This record gives sequence, structure tokens and C-alpha cells, in this order.
Amino acid sequence: MTDPTPGLIDIGVNLSHDSFADDRHAVIEHARRAGVIQMIITGASAAGSRQALALAHAGPQQLFATAGVHPHHATELNADVLGELESLAREPQVVAVGECGLDYFRDFSPRDVQRRAFHQQLELAARVGKPVFLHEREAHDDFAAIVREHRATLVGAVAHCFTGNRQQLDHYLQLDLAIGITGWICDERRGGHLLELVREIPAAALHLETDAPYLLPRDLAPRPASRRNEPRYLPHIAAVVARARGQTLEQLAASASAASRRLFRLPAPPALSP
Repeated sequence: MTDPTPGLIDIGVNLSHDSFADDRHAVIEHARRAGVIQMIITGASAAGSRQALALAHAGPQQLFATAGVHPHHATELNADVLGELESLAREPQVVAVGECGLDYFRDFSPRDVQRRAFHQQLELAARVGKPVFLHEREAHDDFAAIVREHRATLVGAVAHCFTGNRQQLDHYLQLDLAIGITGWICDERRGGHLLELVREIPAAALHLETDAPYLLPRDLAPRPASRRNEPRYLPHIAAVVARARGQTLEQLAASASAASRRLFRLPAPPALSP
């Protein structure tokens, strides 16, 4: 392995996923040795948010969590769940509300229910004074309209796993959203347009994430035997983004990690040991 990239932060990793059940500690250690020194574990349901927080408690200064209900699970967001999310969101290790937003691609929850759940979680984020971790797929117009309605009350927001076009990127930047880039940019079939678009993202708004175990970078060589993505592959994603932006990997790592530390108010990472 090449020398680790200094100081990368993975702002979106589904570390509570069942695929990590047997080797979660090793996955975290492999990431650390690759230079991924802090990770934010995504909460996508009440149960998943509890799990994310429990994992974050086990890795102080290294692991953090979000608390929210993904649009796929929007029908689960009743008054009791919303109250539990608020309690979780007030925990110091929880650095954002979400994953929340709209998904009209899968439509696993009715669209009106998705919109209501989205409004409720943006209101929650405003109450607790933490940024939001946002999901949008095939729902740009409704998503942007709802974010615009709440934007003045939010301390910050990141459009997680951005895969959209230039017009959508412009809309998000006009709303002062941060932009999360995943291994989608490494997929020549679907993500090639991002190689140009990442040049348009201001350094202060650009964040890096794997969305592991999903979105294994398609151009990894040699190809891993497993289809499972891991946070240790974040340096590969960072290298692709850096080349597209005409930066060195070190420059990109420094700016992206600084942006993530500001948005999520992360403490200094623990000292790296050999």
C-alpha cells in the first residue's frame, strides 16, 4: 500500500450495516491505516441512529453519528420516533440530523409522507442547532423548494452523494449547501459528468464520503474480491477528485477535511499511531 493520505474524513459511512457485523473493528482499523482518521456513521432510521451513536461512543474523537429517518422509512416517523430522534440529536457524538430528504426513484414511502417527514427533520435540525445530512434522488424540484423554505433556520447542510447535473449543482450552491462526493465519480458509465462538475464546487463546500458498504469505486485496481465498499477506499476517491480539480491529493485532503471539520464541528482527531 502507498503511504496513507493524511487526515481524510469520511462524512458518510453506513458502519452499522449488517455486512460489517463480523469485522467492523478491522474495517475501522484498515481505514485508519489508509489515512481516514475520522468517520461519520449514517443513521437512516430510529434503530439505525441508535446503533450509529453506540458505535460513535466506542470511538471517541474518531467516530461520530447522524440521527435521522431516510425517506425510504418516512412512514416510521411518528411523534414518538421524532421525540427519540431529538434526544439522539442532542447527544454530543451526533453531529448532524439525517439522513433525511426525498427519494422519488424508489418511492418506498408515499411522496406526501416523505415531504412531511423531511419538513419535520429540518425543523428538528433547527431546534437542536446541528447541520442536516441530506438525501435526494429524482426529486430535485420538491427537495430544493423544501430546503429553501427552511434554509435560513439551518446552521448548515450537505447534499450527500451528489450525482446530479450542472443546473442541480448550481441550485444547491445557491442554497449554500455543501456537496458530498462519493465513488460515483469513479464510474465511467454513470459518473463521468462529475469529473467536470467537481471543478465548480468551492473548496469550502466540497466533502468526501464512501457511502460504504454501497458504491464501491468501479475503477479500483486490483478489483477487490468483495463487492462491499469500505472507508479505506476513500483515498482512492479523493485521488480521482483531486485529479479532476487539478490539485494534489494533499491539497484536496486538507481542504475537504477542513470543510468537514467546520460543518460538523468535529474535534481534533486522535493522534495517529503506527
